[in-house]
Amino acid sequence: MLLLILQITYGFIMAFAHMGFDGLHEWIPFNTATATHKNLLVVWILSGFMGAAYYIIPDEAERELVSVPLAKLQFWSFAIVGVIAVAGFHMGWFEGRKFLEIPRPLDYLVALNVVGFLLLILFTLLKGKKKTTTAWVLTMGLVFAALLYLPGMIYFENIAVDSFFRWWVVHLWVEGVWELIMGGILSYLLIRLTGVDREVIEKWLYVIVGLTFLSGILGTGHHYYYTGGPDYWLMIGGIFSALEPLAFLGMTAFAVQMYRKGNKKHPNKLALFWTLNTAILSFLGAGLLGLAHTLPQVNLYTHGTLVTAMHGHLAFWGAYGSLVFSIISYAMPQMTGRKIFDNKIGNFAFWTANIGILGMTTAFAAAGVSQVSLERIAGYEYMEAAKVIEPHFFVLIIAATVFTTGILLFVWNFIKFGVPSDDALQPEGDVAFQPVS
Repeated sequence: MLLLILQITYGFIMAFAHMGFDGLHEWIPFNTATATHKNLLVVWILSGFMGAAYYIIPDEAERELVSVPLAKLQFWSFAIVGVIAVAGFHMGWFEGRKFLEIPRPLDYLVALNVVGFLLLILFTLLKGKKKTTTAWVLTMGLVFAALLYLPGMIYFENIAVDSFFRWWVVHLWVEGVWELIMGGILSYLLIRLTGVDREVIEKWLYVIVGLTFLSGILGTGHHYYYTGGPDYWLMIGGIFSALEPLAFLGMTAFAVQMYRKGNKKHPNKLALFWTLNTAILSFLGAGLLGLAHTLPQVNLYTHGTLVTAMHGHLAFWGAYGSLVFSIISYAMPQMTGRKIFDNKIGNFAFWTANIGILGMTTAFAAAGVSQVSLERIAGYEYMEAAKVIEPHFFVLIIAATVFTTGILLFVWNFIKFGVPSDDALQPEGDVAFQPVS
């Protein structure tokens, strides 16, 4: 939660800078702010995935983690590396590769930390009483995410070659293996929240995994259109980018169908809302808005503009940010015994956060389309166009304030759970164990 609030803070710094209010530039230059903003995003979402795995895998395997003290050590060491990285950004210690800015020495510490995390998860699963499809999909997503981090650690003097392999990390994470993690967590939540039979839900999971690999791997080609690569990437990237929304459409259909099929009697409506929200907004942000600017004929004009920010903000929030909020909303009442399910603050946080992000997406879209028209068609210089589109950032800041209000209210609800009470030792007693045929 703290990392998310810091990420939002740096987002405001950049938004005001776009409007000409760059009073912090001497202490926080724009390149430092954007590196911090993007890397905090990666770290807090990965932290959410790790937390989800620590909760889901023992539950699915029906045994405790093989070593809780080692899990705590892994958490604190990961956090310390993150703090060092962010501090380094403010002292000019970063590599300048978008989303992979952390210096190479810290890369090795991250890799070592993640190996420890994966060993804890794998040994817990392998020693467990059960080995479910849901647990294996989640685990394999985490394993592949770790493996795909490795190409980003290789040093290349040629910038074009470095960019080629950088997308193996960035694209194959967010539009590949992270979707496996998303599918595993959604499957777990829908089994618990809808009461639908596990076999039915996990059959859908196989379809989603297939669609993810079908489109995601060669969909990487849309990052190679205009970076000095061969012409064939225009065709490959275009075709498979058009197929990429299918995986997110599958997740949306999967979640909605399970909700309609379920008994709808689970008391934790807030967790269910966040789960359905993840499925729907991921399709809109990652699926449709991604398709809107990744076809080569369109990307020729939109590449490197705020149209990418339009897609990126709704995609990351809808697919992964909302997913982390889903598992928090489900797991916290079980872990603390405080059944804060459907309270007014939680519901207001849900609606304000999502209305705010849709407003931000709209503002980015308007700014991006204006930028494309001015720079790529009318021939304006970059700074000339930036001056013209400043009013769009005023709208963006208003929408971001609404979004931030929702996030702060969610954090307040999070804090209200406090430390575990005696009720946490009681059986869940919900409809998770009442399958619907």
